[in-house]
Amino acid sequence: MSPPAASIDTGPLVQLLDSTKSPFDVSIASARTCYSSAGLVYPEQVSADEKSRALRDRIASSTMKAGHLTTRQHPQFIFAIDRVSRQLIWSFLHSHPYYNSEQVSQRYVKVKADQAYYPSSLEARPAAAAIYQRIIARSTNAYFELMDLLEEPASNVYFQVFRARARQPDKWKRSIQKKTMEVARYVLPTATYAYLYHSINGLTLHRYRRLCEACDVPEEARMLVDRMWEQVQQADPLYAAEMADPIPLEETAEYRFFADFFLENDSAQMSREFIREYDEQMNGMYSRLAGYTTDAPAVIAGAVRAVLGIPSNALSDGEAIELLLRPSRNAHLGSTLNESTMSRLSRALFNASYTFQKKISHTADSQDQRHRMVPGSRPILMRHFTGEPDYIVPELIRQSSAAGDYYARTMDEIFGGIVEFLNAGGTEEEATYLLPNAFPIRFYESGDLLNLHHKWKARTCYNAQEEIFKASVEELQQIRQVHPEIVSWILAPCALRKDAGATPYCPEGDRFCGIPVWNQTINQYNRVI
Repeated sequence: MSPPAASIDTGPLVQLLDSTKSPFDVSIASARTCYSSAGLVYPEQVSADEKSRALRDRIASSTMKAGHLTTRQHPQFIFAIDRVSRQLIWSFLHSHPYYNSEQVSQRYVKVKADQAYYPSSLEARPAAAAIYQRIIARSTNAYFELMDLLEEPASNVYFQVFRARARQPDKWKRSIQKKTMEVARYVLPTATYAYLYHSINGLTLHRYRRLCEACDVPEEARMLVDRMWEQVQQADPLYAAEMADPIPLEETAEYRFFADFFLENDSAQMSREFIREYDEQMNGMYSRLAGYTTDAPAVIAGAVRAVLGIPSNALSDGEAIELLLRPSRNAHLGSTLNESTMSRLSRALFNASYTFQKKISHTADSQDQRHRMVPGSRPILMRHFTGEPDYIVPELIRQSSAAGDYYARTMDEIFGGIVEFLNAGGTEEEATYLLPNAFPIRFYESGDLLNLHHKWKARTCYNAQEEIFKASVEELQQIRQVHPEIVSWILAPCALRKDAGATPYCPEGDRFCGIPVWNQTINQYNRVI
């Protein structure tokens, strides 16, 4: 199945669906309220007359210059965004904590053949543009081919789990197809389009405007932010007018470092040495424990006693940890609302933290980074490109010789094509879009125990994305070696619900994985699909 001939991209489609009424006046009204002896100042008072407007403008200028910018967080903006690349979403829109997005899923929605980003910068270089198009077509064709190759092995695994369903295979064909779709997406390029709802506060929009060129794909990011800004400008010209111009790419800290460093060093050789060193440290793992609060159990137990005002001779460390982490004692842990951040007792978990060195695919990390309170220092992607095939292999492909051989041949062609593209005059920015979803993201990630608990609870479910599931299991197994008393109560959501007395144990309904995970220990967790 071949995509139609590509046309140069005209950029993202952006619509401001809704926003705070009079965002500029709201920001200034909140600033004036801080020092008002007469009570609250309301937005309609801010621009009521010439004197008020003069005061408004002075406050806006002074707070902006001084960096007193919490006032700009009050306005909210909801955007509908279409025709943006997955790479832009990963590198820019989702690379920070201060947003909310709901985007189309590649796990459950089949990708169409003609849905990929083509940089306008290619228009002047037809030879490079032809190679770019060829790689996109090859990757997309492989996606559909892999789905066909994976249907039989996915069916075999599925009916091993759900044996009774094997009597009616046609009834479950759609469920199996979703499994093949989830795995086949690893060959898709990061240029693949997505559409999403994206909500941010006004301060984040200020930051977007300032830093849009400091990502892997500055041309696409600049177009997106310009169109977001234009929509806000129509809604409130005053709010849009105070946003600073973008920092040119050449003035970013990363660009300045590379401009000096690579005058004397071989970029490709440095990348190869980094990859070798990093992967040796990983030793085949998805996630390696790199650092942690050494006395975490004692710190957490002390925090629990401080919340309750109880001395250590009345509540031991072990009793305090069980009170905090066992769902039957702390019912918040069995809730799907995740209200733990508002529970005084649960907030004791903020006081311990863990850092992990990770290696997961671009497609897995695009989900992993959605855990916004477990942030990571993600790479400048092409600094990890060596020209050699470099990719993650999903378990279902690993277990199928036919799919495995085809996958390896496809990856060889994709990576060889990217080298050819660069040699034909393609830029690194453009080449970023050709990297497959399987390309590894090597990075460090840290979190406090409260937010890690929420992540592990969600991602040790057998329905979680494969690599994040495996990484989460590895993380808990490693913490068990240093702090066994902490992780003894951290398990899949069904196990937590069982201990909390909540029924049914599995909250997934018809998406039940088919395995009574609530009876397993973390060392028994294992799955293929």
